[in-house]
Amino acid sequence: MNGNIFNSKGVHVGIVMDDAVFSLKGRKLYDLKGSNIYKLNGDLVGHLLDARAEKKRLDKATDKLFPEG
Repeated sequence: MNGNIFNSKGVHVGIVMDDAVFSLKGRKLYDLKGSNIYKLNGDLVGHLLDARAEKKRLDKATDKLFPEG
């Protein structure tokens, strides 16, 4: 699953490549399993809305995981 991640305000904040979530600068931030977002240490921290879509959205509670683009 590849695509872009947008926060609840519609701002581009990240990129999904395979099973990982990256910052806009290319730094790996999180692991992705299905629609669940995990810290690199394995802690569940949130989920994506519409995870199958090319443009993935975050719910408002998950916005804090990403600095605004």
